[in-house]
Amino acid sequence: MPPVSPRVVAKRVLITALVASALLYAGDYLRFRVRLIHPKPRDPLETVTGPRVLAIPEKGGKTSYEIDQQNPEQTVTCVHSWFPHGGYSPCWYVKPRLNQPIPM
Repeated sequence: MPPVSPRVVAKRVLITALVASALLYAGDYLRFRVRLIHPKPRDPLETVTGPRVLAIPEKGGKTSYEIDQQNPEQTVTCVHSWFPHGGYSPCWYVKPRLNQPIPM
């Protein structure tokens, strides 16, 4: 068997990674659609709420944190999947960022 050049190996690895990623995304999307059509106790969509905290810069480089008086809570709908689907971000991405302050 003749030696395979590094360029050919890199091309094969890249193609394999792309095909695996496409299959993973397609399977995740199919699972999302099936769960959306046949809702069970574990619904694919979840609505999470949290306080809307504003980060207000002050003199001297300090930052003041306050709850938004006009809209004290924020509600975000997320999807239980690995990738975003249906215009919603995954819950594993949304939940840790929900309580982060919003810079002004």
